[in-house]
Amino acid sequence: EIKCNFTGKNYSLIPAGINKDVNILDLSYNQISLNAKDIRALQQYFSLTELYLIENNVSVLYNNSFANLSNLEILNICKNSIHLIQQDAFVGLNKLKQLYLCQNKILHLNPGMFVSLKNLILLNLQGNLISYFDVPPWFHLELIILHENPWNCSCSLLNLQNWLNTSNVTLENENITMCSYPDILKNYSIKTVSYKAECYSKFPLPLTEDFYNDFQFINSSLNNLTRNSEHEPIGKSWFFLVSVAVTVLLTSFLIFIAIKCPVWCNYLFSYNHRRLEEHEVETYEDGLTRNSSYLSQISNTNSEDTTVIFEQLHSFVLDDDGFIEDKYIDTQVL
Repeated sequence: EIKCNFTGKNYSLIPAGINKDVNILDLSYNQISLNAKDIRALQQYFSLTELYLIENNVSVLYNNSFANLSNLEILNICKNSIHLIQQDAFVGLNKLKQLYLCQNKILHLNPGMFVSLKNLILLNLQGNLISYFDVPPWFHLELIILHENPWNCSCSLLNLQNWLNTSNVTLENENITMCSYPDILKNYSIKTVSYKAECYSKFPLPLTEDFYNDFQFINSSLNNLTRNSEHEPIGKSWFFLVSVAVTVLLTSFLIFIAIKCPVWCNYLFSYNHRRLEEHEVETYEDGLTRNSSYLSQISNTNSEDTTVIFEQLHSFVLDDDGFIEDKYIDTQVL
């Protein structure tokens, strides 16, 4: 075994010049944050079987942080400030047996992050801020450490309790792994606290491993698409083109409506016919009767007046040549 010890050196980055065949690498008690540069540095140590990052400045475990460490068996990241662990942070650790995440600020653990840890037998979550934990259905741990967490012993913890009582796992420090909420259940062990019957009816059935694997495949595909869209801004050009096209179409449609609406309104008002109602028909017939009587009275007037009116009207009738004959113009003078 090749061991390299760089503890207490106040390093802010993983140092260069480490033997590429190192098996045990101890970088505890430094200022390493495990950023992108550190992740690239770790990827060259394929032979690592043990990695210690105790008491550094790690706050986030990013996706693929240990992707190339396929031989790693022990990973200890205790006493950091980890508050977020991304979904694929432990991808590639197929041989990992012991994972230490104690003394951090972890609030929640997504079961999907443990998918690749098929050989994990020890999980240390002591001293975090975890209130509940949905155990993955494929977990085959031998030892789990959960004390010094604010466990909420409501129905949401029933899954964990069932797993602790039905599997072969050992809960270390069981007597001090206590409920913090609700107050009535304080100082009860999370493994033995009793639940009401209603919790069993409300609690959903556990997911099967095959179903969860399918779900993780879909989720990882969506994550890849998201990452690709982030790294390739050109891929968003289609969205911009569609937005411009929709804007142009909507603007054209509004202009068309603004132009055509008055014309359509005029047509509607011009052809606004309706059937006459009964009282309107009677009024119309009365009007026709009065008009006919009036015409008959006119016919009885002086025939001379009628002749004069006719001549006045006829004086403005178009001649055959298309010109209007004006009686007041002396044609002889012309």
